[in-house]
Amino acid sequence: MKSDNDSAFVRFFANESAAGMVLAMAAMAAMLISNSPWGQWYASFLHMPGQVIIGDQALVLSKPLIVWVNDLWMAVFFFLVGLEIKREFLEGELSGPGQLALPAVAALGGMVLPALIYTAFTWGDDLALRGWAIPAATDIAFALGIVALLGSRVPLSLKVFLTAVAIIDDLGAIVIIALFYTSSLHWPMLLGALLAGLVLLSLNRWRITRTDVYIVVGLVMWLCVLKSGVHATLAGVVTALAIPMRDAQGQSPLESLEHGLHPWVAFVILPLFAFCNAGVVLYGVSLSTLMSPIPLGIGLGLLLGKAVGVFGAAYLMVRSGLAQAPTEASTRQLLGVSILCGIGFTMSLFIGGLAFSGLGPAYELQLKLGVLGGSTLAGLLGALVLGVGKQTKG
Repeated sequence: MKSDNDSAFVRFFANESAAGMVLAMAAMAAMLISNSPWGQWYASFLHMPGQVIIGDQALVLSKPLIVWVNDLWMAVFFFLVGLEIKREFLEGELSGPGQLALPAVAALGGMVLPALIYTAFTWGDDLALRGWAIPAATDIAFALGIVALLGSRVPLSLKVFLTAVAIIDDLGAIVIIALFYTSSLHWPMLLGALLAGLVLLSLNRWRITRTDVYIVVGLVMWLCVLKSGVHATLAGVVTALAIPMRDAQGQSPLESLEHGLHPWVAFVILPLFAFCNAGVVLYGVSLSTLMSPIPLGIGLGLLLGKAVGVFGAAYLMVRSGLAQAPTEASTRQLLGVSILCGIGFTMSLFIGGLAFSGLGPAYELQLKLGVLGGSTLAGLLGALVLGVGKQTKG
């Protein structure tokens, strides 16, 4: 009989796998439309204005669609990521030191080496160096979508390993965004965000379990963070971490909110993000464009850096006896899953948008070419490595 944790993982894996396929279709649609006669419509769609007025115009937020998607709807995505991280660390696959060691070190290797590869290619160009963290990210939905297509060729232990690496990777990305991708700070608004954070902490301490209360305070925090210069999506993470894991009856407000939110994020918010950010006009793109430092650094960082970083760190941990190898998994299968970690897509595009904000379309083009190229090659190569062996029982 399966435990509650096993059931939670199966549900999570099934949702992420299907989401990866929808995400792929949204990205392909963006690519096709942006390079078709409807390309001008696509560009107009991204800059369609949207406005929110609070009170008697006491507060007016006017942004184009692409900004609403990247600043507001992605905050909801980060809110879900925060819920998943808290659940995994408190009661899930990362709740024990023995469970945490292997994916944590593997994730660290998979963040450091891609960043070093990108830095080596862009050294001396201060503007290009802003994107050092772009290839350090893993897109969990895409990666698990490919694993789902491979079925029993990937043992369950490696599916858990991949999920854990990607979740820790997301945590690393959150820290990177908070530390390195903030603009000049507006201290009164930042103080307001900190006060909202204290309110969230107090609600948790007082064992308030109504999630709508946390969400209202979280929206106030999001607005303050948006105006403070720190990226607004971080408000989603802080709000999520304040949600109680259990109430007095042993029920989980956090899991209920996570399960209710997951389909909306997986099948609406992330596909919309992909559709708005993956469109790249290929007209005029030459081999020299593809081989320029930014796309080459991103592409090789994702394809080579992720594979070597994740696999190398995990292999050394196992060989040194500091961690146990995933059960019923061969070295080749571990390598294949490590290669799949090079599918950066959502988080890589997001970090790249922050890194190259305001630098013009040339940087945006190079970012998308590097992310889409490196992620596609990592997905194909990882699937090939995993698909050539015998099927497993896991």
